Amino acid sequence: MADQTLNLNGRLFQIVDELVRRGLTLDQARREFERQFIVASLKSNRGNICRSARSLGVHRNTLRNKVSDLGIAEEDYELPNRRQPRRKGRSNGVPATDTTLL
Repeated sequence: MADQTLNLNGRLFQIVDELVRRGLTLDQARREFERQFIVASLKSNRGNICRSARSLGVHRNTLRNKVSDLGIAEEDYELPNRRQPRRKGRSNGVPATDTTLL
């Protein structure tokens, strides 16, 4: 475990050093890190906001706000062949009809 921590610290040092040399501000670096961290969590949790929020240690509404603020789109974390959630009114594959005009 100590070897993994040293390796992670070394890799992180290299990344931070490169970002500083490129002239990124702390805010730019923080936003990009946060964005990538959240996207990775959402991918790991198959797009489930509640599970991702739990694993990140934040409330689901906080995560939703961060996803919006950071401009994270569903395409950024959705996995291929992911089943779409069922929508109300679409049982047995028949689309729901609009009855407001009847």
